[in-house]
Amino acid sequence: MTLKLPAWCKHLPVVMLFLLLPLTGLALPTTGFRFVDIPGSDGTILKANYIAPTTPGPHPAVVFISSWGLNDLEYLAQANAMAQKGYVALSYTPRGFWASGGGIDTAGPADIADTSRVIDWMLANTTANPSRIGLAGVSYGAGISLIASGFDSRVKAVAALSGWSDLVASLFGGETRRPQAVALLNLAATLLGRPSPELSTTINDYFANRNIESIKAWGRVRSAATYISQINANKPAILMANAYGDSLFPPNQLVSFYGQLAGPKRLEFAPGDHAVVEATGLLGLPNGVWTSVTRWMDQYVAGVDTGISREAPVVLRTYDGDTEGYASWAQVSKGTQRFGLGAIRVLDGTGTLGGTPSSSGSRTVWSGFDTNADAGVALLTNGLQALTGIPPVVWLPGVNRLNAGVWTSSLTTSGVAIRGTASLRLRVTPSTASGTVVAYLYDLLGDFGGLITHVPLSWKNATPGVPLDLDLTFPATAYDVPVLHRLALVVDTEDPLYLDANTTGATLSLGGPSWLDLPTR
Repeated sequence: MTLKLPAWCKHLPVVMLFLLLPLTGLALPTTGFRFVDIPGSDGTILKANYIAPTTPGPHPAVVFISSWGLNDLEYLAQANAMAQKGYVALSYTPRGFWASGGGIDTAGPADIADTSRVIDWMLANTTANPSRIGLAGVSYGAGISLIASGFDSRVKAVAALSGWSDLVASLFGGETRRPQAVALLNLAATLLGRPSPELSTTINDYFANRNIESIKAWGRVRSAATYISQINANKPAILMANAYGDSLFPPNQLVSFYGQLAGPKRLEFAPGDHAVVEATGLLGLPNGVWTSVTRWMDQYVAGVDTGISREAPVVLRTYDGDTEGYASWAQVSKGTQRFGLGAIRVLDGTGTLGGTPSSSGSRTVWSGFDTNADAGVALLTNGLQALTGIPPVVWLPGVNRLNAGVWTSSLTTSGVAIRGTASLRLRVTPSTASGTVVAYLYDLLGDFGGLITHVPLSWKNATPGVPLDLDLTFPATAYDVPVLHRLALVVDTEDPLYLDANTTGATLSLGGPSWLDLPTR
């Protein structure tokens, strides 16, 4: 039940109420949820709801943009909590989904214009303060919020959870397509929305591997990184939170984007997969990410000093449950530990990981055949790991050495604290012009390895029979390899998460010099 404010509170300025509420435990009375239709940029009707304090305005405001396949009911718990703190909280369903009109624009120009029209409507029909407006969203809502902050200077703060800044990197990271992720998005769009002809054509071309440059141009229009100069000109305060194992929007793109931001900024990473880390907060349960969102909006929209502006802006939650703060991304790692890839032995088909990289003892593998080293299922595998602590596990002796290269380190005597983005320089000699490799890094105990991170890389236009140096950059992570464990590196050519460029039965020689660089704390 919502508590009524004492009479003496009703005459205090709204900012003073923000300061008093944490001390009194009182919640502002609200209007309750009101469901409305809002005309979009071209008259398309967007379904929305809002909730506001009944105290005199103007009030700070936050606009929640729903996720792909969801609607404006997604944020009821968070919107109610914000309204009780003194915000006007408006949520809307982007065009093309559920009862909103039009076709899905995939964070395109129509979607971005819609966000501004929603703000216009909110200012005209509620007690929202035009100088105190924030945008927030999960996934699709995050991507739209980031882009919109470059097109509407009224936006003072953004909270982007499980979002993207570079859609091209999401679709073609390592020049490798992601069929599971895109198929899930397509399924949700088909069942719960109305894909525009442009979106349908783009998805069909994606799976057919045609018109790739057109798809990338389409993706750049829908990437916040494209509009970094406009965003920096407006200088909104931007909070981004993602998972290390996000199978839709891998985290490295946000590291690059974060580094280019000129305004107040915060970056939070945690174990998990897409939209898993913040999911409990949508149910109204205690959640660290949503606590940050609330503090961020209080600081930069409501104008209340929460202390978040003085905290370390880069926050890493480790797989062991610790939380670490850093002044910048550059300070996440203190150095790099290089593990040379040794010659693969004939007897057990395994090479040494560590020491000086070897230039001899190359290993020929056959492409197009999968091994038992894989990254699992999009959304499900890493999501379950966040909940259970159990990663994808490989039995290393079972990795077919005819189709993979395997290297293992010696036992760690002091553990290895991996912080940041690991990289692999791999020299290969392909028998075909195009191909794909997938590299997996494992925490090895005995013969069983728990997956730390993985990365694919595809190439084309190589000269068959000529050595080719590949540079693979793993997704950012914060993982502690325990004492007396080993590291294992597996390189094969297939994974169900990816559409590869291999020719079945083609050969790939894994040689040297090759090495693994681990960023360490």
